[in-house]
Amino acid sequence: MPAVVIIGAQWGDEGKGKATDLLAGRIDYVVKFNGGNNAGHTVVVGDEKYALHLLPSGILTEGVTPVIANGVVVDIEVLFGELDALSARGVDVSKLLISANAHVITGYHRTMDKVTERFLGKRQIGTTGRGIGPAYADKINRIGIRMQDLFDENILRQKVEGALNVKNHLLVKVYNRRAIGVDEIVDELLGYADRLRPMVVDTGLVLHQALERGETVLFEGGQATMLDVDHGTYPFVTSSNATAGGAATGSGIGPNRIDRVIGIVKAYTTRVGSGPFPTELFDESGEFLRKTGFEFGTTTGRPRRCGWYDAPIARYTARVNGVTDFVMTKLDVLTGLESIPVCVAYEVDGVRVDEVPVSQSDFHHATPIYENLPGWSEDITGARTFDDLPKNAQDYVLAIEAMSGARISAIGVGPGRDAIVVRHDLLD
Repeated sequence: MPAVVIIGAQWGDEGKGKATDLLAGRIDYVVKFNGGNNAGHTVVVGDEKYALHLLPSGILTEGVTPVIANGVVVDIEVLFGELDALSARGVDVSKLLISANAHVITGYHRTMDKVTERFLGKRQIGTTGRGIGPAYADKINRIGIRMQDLFDENILRQKVEGALNVKNHLLVKVYNRRAIGVDEIVDELLGYADRLRPMVVDTGLVLHQALERGETVLFEGGQATMLDVDHGTYPFVTSSNATAGGAATGSGIGPNRIDRVIGIVKAYTTRVGSGPFPTELFDESGEFLRKTGFEFGTTTGRPRRCGWYDAPIARYTARVNGVTDFVMTKLDVLTGLESIPVCVAYEVDGVRVDEVPVSQSDFHHATPIYENLPGWSEDITGARTFDDLPKNAQDYVLAIEAMSGARISAIGVGPGRDAIVVRHDLLD
């Protein structure tokens, strides 16, 4: 099974890095195919904790070639900062490859992101302010800066001038900000060129050749399905395709090369930023999940909104992505609860709805219909087989599996690298 996609099956922060780590030793390439440094993975290796924001988590695995593909937008300052921090801790980062077609986040993208979000006031989307949305907007408007442009000063200058022509009018006349100089942007980007040059290649060709050799390539999605610009809770979404289909367009491989799609779900649900969230909790139960699960953003530090597991969301993401396997994370967080509610459907205007409503308005007003499952009090962090789990924990997993549209092949029972129960081989 040479091509595997890992995607978030909720609103992000599900623990995709842990699933990638589970396949360590069996993969040759790990590819980030969408997003930027607006989301992160936390990976625990022994006593060491690594917070990755832009880099694929496979960079921590010896022998794996990490790839930032064409669907990613890259803040080069963040990239180098992350590489330097890993190098200082003894991690080999020399194998990193970056697509020549990946777009660059510039200083003016970050500025536009922040001022636009403030301008929206109470209609804010909840962006991280890191320039991701404006960089993707420039990409679609065909005025973006690509990695390959940094190696031709004339082309780079022309593109920066074109991008700033309109943006400076907006900054000065609408947002009452100073204009941004072309030279300051060009000089900054050119300063990165020499260090970047050995990393920047035709990654689509590299990945094609790897698959032709029968090597295993893992495509690691940023954010999650419910934040996908087409299939998520629009407009409260990210600016890229975080679904399995995005792995093909975001990396340059054909969709028929994908063999398995692994969806990551928490044993409950979280999201960051604005937008509808039917099972969100505003009481002590929500605070319990936040504190016990340490639900704070890896990149932003923002407290996450917390709620119970939402089975219609899981069924929706299984359908949209063609999920073959789920990995459930953070089951241990639920330990100690006497009863655990699970959303099995919604009520919309007095009518039961079993699937995610297509109308955003209906989804915003959806009230969860819960089924309560018995909890457990036993410590499960040492479990390594399904039989090691207490019966109520087993029953919870099986009930979730029956509701969610695909088998649950692995279960995270703690933050450690080996704190996982494997039920089925993810590559079989």
